[in-house]
Amino acid sequence: MTRRSFEGPAAGALSEEIHASGSEEAHASDAPASAREASAEEVRAYSERVRALVESALDESVPAEDVDPSSIHAAIRWSLFAPGKRFRPLLVFAAGETFGATAERLVGTACAFELIHTYSLVHDDLPAMDDDDLRRGRPTCHVKFGEATAILAGDALQTLAFQTIAEDETLDAALRVRLISELARAAGSPEGMVAGQAHDLSAEARADVKGAELELIHRRKTGALIASAARAGALVAGATRTEVEAVTRYALDLGLLFQITDDLLDVTASAADLGKTPGKDARANKATYPALYGLEAARARAREVYASALDALDALDAPAGILRGLARLVLERRA
Repeated sequence: MTRRSFEGPAAGALSEEIHASGSEEAHASDAPASAREASAEEVRAYSERVRALVESALDESVPAEDVDPSSIHAAIRWSLFAPGKRFRPLLVFAAGETFGATAERLVGTACAFELIHTYSLVHDDLPAMDDDDLRRGRPTCHVKFGEATAILAGDALQTLAFQTIAEDETLDAALRVRLISELARAAGSPEGMVAGQAHDLSAEARADVKGAELELIHRRKTGALIASAARAGALVAGATRTEVEAVTRYALDLGLLFQITDDLLDVTASAADLGKTPGKDARANKATYPALYGLEAARARAREVYASALDALDALDAPAGILRGLARLVLERRA
């Protein structure tokens, strides 16, 4: 699809302010440009700007509810526009703008990652999978629309993700092909999200799951798509191979950190905080960090992975304040 020009303040406006501030501080202290960390308030403001851009573009891309077949489009919109973090689109933007990409060139790819993520949630909640009734603070897609419609809505979301990149005329054809490949690998098998989900299901109720297997599950089930989102943003920006490698290391750790904190929140948070049913991991005998190591050891592992993610950014000679601030928000998140 042809991407429109964006009016009003783009996400990059705040990013540039943070980068400029970081450059001044780095010059004063001779610290690398990547060392400055955005504050929690700056990251939240940046996140809201990205959310507004992405949700506006998604609204234009997804068929209206009254377009036939209306039941499918109603289910898609119910799932896609439920309150969510938009974390993967945020990573596309944060990594892309770190290396100078514009919002107009990033937004299509950011939407594609949210479409894939939402499809995965719709299917993950099905009775044959995690069998959940609550997602993003509202009834899950199959509860509201029925299983058959939920399956088809997930299928449509997945295909629309690839269509969105394929038809993004702000990007040249070779880059679109590379991004489609990147997203497909991260979402599929043998090293992506589908593989991680399969490993997760096979590990349920097994008493012999060890740390290495648990980390493999998390890196594929959650981490692969998160890492790919950051890589995609860097690729849109034309980052060098060294820069893409550094962002990849950062985002792989960020994805693992996200899942460890998710495991912790499933034990410690409420349904109101999470927007989904807490305690389901324990009831399903899922392999999680708290189940395997206990709460305190899981928290310690989260801090280790957080430090590793920041170390990866030290290799960059680019302003990475938002990326650093995002990692801290993931470490300290309460929902």
